[in-house]
Amino acid sequence: MENILRNAVEQRRKTLINILLTFKIFDSEEQLLKLPLTDLENEYKRLKSNCHPHSDTGSIQWKNKI
Repeated sequence: MENILRNAVEQRRKTLINILLTFKIFDSEEQLLKLPLTDLENEYKRLKSNCHPHSDTGSIQWKNKI
């Protein structure tokens, strides 16, 4: 059980590192390898919120009709 959890955590770290490197959030892989999983998750969430297509000012905004 311990190895399964450890492998899952390492796989998630590798996935997040690849995503963050793809979007050029960090300059080198060494910087990301030093971060714990929670920090990588937080950086990924920040990336997703900044890159969401509907979060831009040019996106469709709903208005309530009264």
